[in-house]
Amino acid sequence: MLEQTFCHIQGIGRSGERKLWQRGIRSWSDLLARPGAVPRVSEHVVVSALEQSIAALPGDPRFFTNRLKHDDRWRLFPHFRDRVGYIDIETTGLGTECEITTIALYDGERVRTYVNGTNLDDFVDDVGTIELFVSYNGLSFDIPVIEHFFRIELDQAHIDLRYVLSRMGIRGGLKQCEKHLGINRGTLDGIDGSFAVRLWREYQRSGSGPALETLLAYNIEDTVNLERLMVEAYNRNLDTTPFGPDLQLPYPEPPQILHHPDHDVVDMIRAAP
Repeated sequence: MLEQTFCHIQGIGRSGERKLWQRGIRSWSDLLARPGAVPRVSEHVVVSALEQSIAALPGDPRFFTNRLKHDDRWRLFPHFRDRVGYIDIETTGLGTECEITTIALYDGERVRTYVNGTNLDDFVDDVGTIELFVSYNGLSFDIPVIEHFFRIELDQAHIDLRYVLSRMGIRGGLKQCEKHLGINRGTLDGIDGSFAVRLWREYQRSGSGPALETLLAYNIEDTVNLERLMVEAYNRNLDTTPFGPDLQLPYPEPPQILHHPDHDVVDMIRAAP
């Protein structure tokens, strides 16, 4: 969809982009052949932006996230899918001063987990391989908390699905968005961030392996579901353009998950006052 995108060019908004599509200008090559087709935008600006876009397409997702609104960044996804890191963290609270308990990082094939007191520092090395984050509310929470906690800067390109889904009329927390799109969590249904805090406290209090296992299962579910949400959002947004039938993506197969919730622990935490 990036090669059909014009709203990242200075002076072209979404309505102007749609008018170009309606006039049969549906790709960068089409507009390069007719650079004067954009009212009130100089041919030099159009040609320069398109040449920079072509140069950035093979390997510079930040070029596009720096120029697209948050809710238009879904357009990047298939072009940089092999460099994506779906990310979610669990913490002891909601402020940037909170402590990270676990992190799940998924690249579309492999799930990696990081646990405070065990291997959390390994995340700093591993995250350097990611060029495009996909998260839910990660721009406001996960990334700032990670940066503060580790004293690092994460300047990767980022698609925050909170903005993408909100523009589609799908709002609320991650779990609400999942339900809206028909994603069922089974045993983990109804578990939220506050429940995850209680699981961590139980693990710290008793050293309970099942409590940690359940927390990791929850963290991983948050992370791998982002891929399904990303594909869903991409396809639904495509349906509002002339390119839907040609560029639709198949839904991903879920990865093998090695961590599973413990039913007894879930019941115990739910029953606790």
